[in-house]
Amino acid sequence: TPSAVQKIKQLLKDKPEHVGMKVGVRTRGCNGLSYTLEYTKSKGDSDEEVVQDGVRVFIEKKAQLTLLGTEMDYVEDKLSSEFVFNNPNIKGTCGCGESFNI
Repeated sequence: TPSAVQKIKQLLKDKPEHVGMKVGVRTRGCNGLSYTLEYTKSKGDSDEEVVQDGVRVFIEKKAQLTLLGTEMDYVEDKLSSEFVFNNPNIKGTCGCGESFNI
């Protein structure tokens, strides 16, 4: 989303050695999987690259099918600010929202 693009641009401004953000999934939490998001200095050999408005996001190979069709957003309210993933493939989530299953 435009909000996520702006936030990533802001985060990368202070990290000139990094070329973008890498998104993945890890086995963790009470429901099986959770998202990972980290700075990256290069595109991995099997990463899928998505470029939007000059922002580069790399998707790890093992996460590509899990994240197919997913929208990444950045949401701020009075108590928190976070990246949110709107994933149409999710079949269930845990009560705290930290993990999901497909």
